[in-house]
Amino acid sequence: MNILIVDGNEKEASDRYTEMGMDTQFENYKKILATLSKDILNISIIHPSVKDIYLPNGISLDDFDGVVWTGSLLNIYDMTPSIINQIELAKTLFTKKNKIFGSCWGLQVLVTAAGGVIRKNPQGLEAVVAKEITINKKGLSHNMYKGKNRTFDAFCWHFDDTERLPSNANVLASNEKSLVQSIDFNIKDSHIWAVQYHPEFNPEWIGGLMKQREELLLKENIFSEKKYFDEECDFFLNYKKLQDKRNKEKYKDLINADAHTIELSNWINEIKN
Repeated sequence: MNILIVDGNEKEASDRYTEMGMDTQFENYKKILATLSKDILNISIIHPSVKDIYLPNGISLDDFDGVVWTGSLLNIYDMTPSIINQIELAKTLFTKKNKIFGSCWGLQVLVTAAGGVIRKNPQGLEAVVAKEITINKKGLSHNMYKGKNRTFDAFCWHFDDTERLPSNANVLASNEKSLVQSIDFNIKDSHIWAVQYHPEFNPEWIGGLMKQREELLLKENIFSEKKYFDEECDFFLNYKKLQDKRNKEKYKDLINADAHTIELSNWINEIKN
């Protein structure tokens, strides 16, 4: 199966991860897809926010069975050229026969391209862990959530939220911070699953992101004191070797790779079928 990863970030944002010794968001996504599929996927990556001509020679958008859209530091309502490039790409992909999975920024691009509206979340930043996401009645019967606990925590990082959905979109899960934590919709020949959180992130990667953005997390009161930030960051970076039963239970949804990647595993199975 041919899978396309659409990198949502501009080059400067990706360079920040590389400079810290972290995988970029698109590298992280490629690794988890390869792991979940046991390397049966043929994965290509494009960067529409880095250059205008982003499709390599000899590759067509018709070549792909599935598309995943990464997170990004961008805000969709800024409508810069790199953002407009991605919206136009999404509109083109909607005319292809494919299945698309969007994470966070990916959801926001897909919603906007399909006629919805994204806004700055009036409840502020939701970061590190999106708590107590609850799958609704439609979500419980949806293939995205096959095998998922009805209420779960997930890695996240977003200032923005969905204000208005595309006309035929279904909300599948919500929490107190956002009524739209996951959706599905069909448009033309394309079938979209999208989540506002990040099933592709892993504990070590989110720990690295926390270190990169410590000042912001404290400023936004995601952690009321530095000691709580340090405790959580240290746990995610070192959880494999820690004998911390309390936090291992508290973060069980996040440190169990099978649990926090179920949405992506189910999406891969959907493409196979």
